[in-house]
Amino acid sequence: MHDDDREPVFKRSKWGTNRYVYNPRNPVGRALIVLSLGFAALVLLLMHNHAGPFAPTPHPTETWSRPPDMSPWIPPVDVPSPQPSTELTEGP
Repeated sequence: MHDDDREPVFKRSKWGTNRYVYNPRNPVGRALIVLSLGFAALVLLLMHNHAGPFAPTPHPTETWSRPPDMSPWIPPVDVPSPQPSTELTEGP
């Protein structure tokens, strides 16, 4: 086990890319692998249960009121509308 400490934490990927990967032969690299998998499992569990930062927004509280209706006002049918004034209009 003493020889494991001499292994690097990261080693080059053997897939032909220029990336580095965790080295499972090093205790720190092995711990990083376990922590990464644990973190990924925790995030997936939170996403599945809709908890933590993945929780839906809460419903509006009782103090919330509906915004006012911005549609144009329609007068009641039983009230006749006044005749338009022609005093200010200029004719030809």
